[in-house]
Amino acid sequence: MFDNSVTWILALVQNLIFIFFAPLLIGWIKMNKCILQNRLPPSPLQPYYDLRKLFLKQVVIAEHASWLFRATPYIVFGTVVLSAGVVPLIATSLPTAAIADVIVLVGFFALSRFFLALAAMDIGTAFGGMGASREMTLSSLTEPAMLMAIFTLSMTAATTNLSTTIELILNQGVILRPSFIFAALGLMMVAVAETGRIPIDNPATHLELTMVHEAMILEYSGRHLALIEWASQIKLMIYGVLIANLFLPWGIATELTFSGFLIGALVIVLKLSALGSLLVFSETLLAKLRLFRAPDYLSFAFLLSLLGMLSHVIVEVG
Repeated sequence: MFDNSVTWILALVQNLIFIFFAPLLIGWIKMNKCILQNRLPPSPLQPYYDLRKLFLKQVVIAEHASWLFRATPYIVFGTVVLSAGVVPLIATSLPTAAIADVIVLVGFFALSRFFLALAAMDIGTAFGGMGASREMTLSSLTEPAMLMAIFTLSMTAATTNLSTTIELILNQGVILRPSFIFAALGLMMVAVAETGRIPIDNPATHLELTMVHEAMILEYSGRHLALIEWASQIKLMIYGVLIANLFLPWGIATELTFSGFLIGALVIVLKLSALGSLLVFSETLLAKLRLFRAPDYLSFAFLLSLLGMLSHVIVEVG
């Protein structure tokens, strides 16, 4: 066991892993997607090169941009980094476990989305307002589905604390719960929508009739765009870790030992690699939905999460 000062260092290390390894997850996804589509794959380190290129470029800001437009990239990146500190990645017994609450996590995501939507409308372009409107419409559907999925697990553990929930599921062992299956499927669909992946959005295109997230950040450049892109990469990793550690928590360290920390790091790498490959497979098979079909997709995600909670009440409690 480590002393108190070392545990705080490990908590910082865990947060730094989120920050600096999130682009590697995106690189892994892009590489596998190219291989599956019979295209020449880029290096898995390509997102780091792209971020470096953006950080070295000069920032171009519209003449009538307010302080909100300039401050939003830093607010978005800061809130996502704080969100990463809330989610247990390698261990559950770190000092940050006290604030590892799902309500806090959803609040950070909402704050980031709020400022990004305001900044998109600040310049006054048609694309910015369109993207902000679409983003807020979709978020009104994704947040209830996400909360419903997490609350299904929270009802099992009688708490909304993520670390406590993970430890309780680990202590109970392998139990087949229909509620967890429904909640996992619902959360996976929410993760696809929240991170702007196919079939809801396509981060690789800038078609005005289909883009959602990209429409809000068209006016950003240089380091501002780099911070927003980096934040979206961290957000994708956060959702991947949530799915991996909540529904398949085996391997995460519950006691702070050196070997447990290393094993937890290795296991989460394997889990995220598998989830990234699953995402690549689904994006290769599925086509992007029309924007007006997106509410149907998210309504189905909410229905799955609701079925998870109902099955918990009927089967496991009743």
